[in-house]
Amino acid sequence: MRLILPTAWHPAAVDAGLIAVATADVVLHVIPQWPVAKTVSGGVALLALLMRRHHRYLAFMFTVPALIMTSIATPALIALYTVARHARDRRVVVLCAVTVAVADGIPSPLDFHGHGSRDLLITVIYSTLLGAAPAFLGQLVQARADLTARLRDVVEARERSERLAAQTVLATERAQLAREMHDVVSHQVSLIAVQAAALQVSAKPTDAAAAGTIRELAVKTLNELRHMINILQASASRATPLAPQPTLTNLHALVTDSGLDATLHGQLREDLDAATQRAIYRTVQEGLTNARKHAPGAPVDVELWHDRSVVGVTVTNGPPTRQALSLPSAGHGLIGLRERAELLHGTLTTERTGDGGFRISLHLPITK
Repeated sequence: MRLILPTAWHPAAVDAGLIAVATADVVLHVIPQWPVAKTVSGGVALLALLMRRHHRYLAFMFTVPALIMTSIATPALIALYTVARHARDRRVVVLCAVTVAVADGIPSPLDFHGHGSRDLLITVIYSTLLGAAPAFLGQLVQARADLTARLRDVVEARERSERLAAQTVLATERAQLAREMHDVVSHQVSLIAVQAAALQVSAKPTDAAAAGTIRELAVKTLNELRHMINILQASASRATPLAPQPTLTNLHALVTDSGLDATLHGQLREDLDAATQRAIYRTVQEGLTNARKHAPGAPVDVELWHDRSVVGVTVTNGPPTRQALSLPSAGHGLIGLRERAELLHGTLTTERTGDGGFRISLHLPITK
């Protein structure tokens, strides 16, 4: 949305036009029989208009004598409009308008010579309108300028709001992308690295070289993923909606295909919402990934459980039976799991077991 405003005239051009009109009014009024004082008052009124932008009240005062002495009204009306255009105190505007009306009406009643109250009433009405018109016009232009400025502020605020909303959406998408990269891609690549390392140990020398190359490429890919995740999470929002992911029906395949000595037991309620199922799935996936990376050869126990109000999963692995592989890790997995748990008003706890293993426990409230 763009606010289209009319192009303002250049101030110098406006001043030149107004002074030209005022000069014409003075020239048409001046006659040779006038006293010098009247002619001088007209000239002073014209010169006063040159300072109306910076000293509007002083300019107005210098135009009033010409209106009183000669009925030259244009300079006084221009000066009154300038005062009304910029003055914020309406009492000042009313005072200046009354001054113009009185100054315009003073000479005429003195020249009535008994023409009657009808002429006096007409003079009062015309003088009042003469003072009120520029005052109302100036106030109207001031109100229009204020409204234009407010509309401009509203448009700018709306544009800022739209930009902020776009940035929020972008940050949300980056957080979601970072999470899914870690949960899906990193999990699969780490599995490739582990399997390649195992093949490198047991394969023939000719195949071991290929397995070693695969493992090196997998490790390099994990490093690159870690840097990409860091960049994405730098500007991400915590309030990231969970994207559609595998459900609890995929847990058995996840454990079976993990390549670990893993056991899945226990069961969960069938009426769990999709977000809760995804959180449990990702917790099991992260527990298997951590066991594969940090506790090779250790048995893994995945226990599902629930009661009337809470559902959860516990993934426990024993101590490693062989040296762990040196795979890159930035700790984003557990951070992501805690974020998922907090979004669902649950908790995630991690702890070392007494035998040197590791345990991850997820507790989530059951939503009706």
